Amino acid sequence: MASEADPVALPGPWRHRHVAANGARFHVAEAGPRDAPLVVLLHGFPEMWWAWRHQLPALADAGFRTVAMDLRGYGGSDKTPNGYDPLTLAQDVSGVVKALGGRSAVLVGHGWGGYVAWSTAVLHAREVSALAVLSAPHPSAMLRAVRPSSPAARHVLAMQVPWRPERRIARASSGYLRDHLRAWSAPGGTFPCDADVATYQRAIAQWPSSHCALEYHRWLFRSRLRADGRRFRQVMRPPVAQPVLAISGGADPALPPASMARSRRHVAGDLTEHVLAGVGHFPHEESPSEVTALLLAWLRSL
Repeated sequence: MASEADPVALPGPWRHRHVAANGARFHVAEAGPRDAPLVVLLHGFPEMWWAWRHQLPALADAGFRTVAMDLRGYGGSDKTPNGYDPLTLAQDVSGVVKALGGRSAVLVGHGWGGYVAWSTAVLHAREVSALAVLSAPHPSAMLRAVRPSSPAARHVLAMQVPWRPERRIARASSGYLRDHLRAWSAPGGTFPCDADVATYQRAIAQWPSSHCALEYHRWLFRSRLRADGRRFRQVMRPPVAQPVLAISGGADPALPPASMARSRRHVAGDLTEHVLAGVGHFPHEESPSEVTALLLAWLRSL
């Protein structure tokens, strides 16, 4: 769990550091030999690098240089006033890969981290050797796959109101973060426990982290009618040439497995797909051993 003094740099079998990239500073937790193949882990909403606490040491022990990154606006990374569009976020990840000394990396992304990972694989293909996504359809497939009445659509729409949503997320007394994690996880599981909720709550309460997190959602909605949104859709047309691993939860209430299947048309390379029964939107936290085993088997096959 996080300490009251530092809710981000949690202790464990990893090293904390900051790297500069794309005009900002990013916090990363790193494990494994520095000269090993590089794997970069990208978290989703409303989490941070700690979402990969199970996979980070396991992949490092298997011989990979594994780095869990706080996305722009989250955790210990810079909370800039702008830059929450996928073009900028993809450039962040590409820059971090280069700042870490890697020529390329395998990207593993969950949720919004998966959205950014897809974007990076297309826009900065030289820095991405392979791509694994969890609960994250291709950006061009995601909005088509989400029903207007689905929890994902209602979630994005609710975040368009100014200021009130971020204040609710930042306040533990509102119960918003706890309720969101529980509602999007499969019923009857052990995630999230109270300690998980408290750890994420302390991190996102660092103002303006909750505001920055919601800027991702606001761009997604507002860009549908703007020039930058049209530009992003255009540059994402080329198919992903790298090998892709897609993992989804069979009980994900927000993004059902069928939404992941629609991503196949956007992949020119090898696509390996796994649907985990009885798992919700957070496979790496709800079923960490299963996800770690799938990741390791796929990484070793590359």
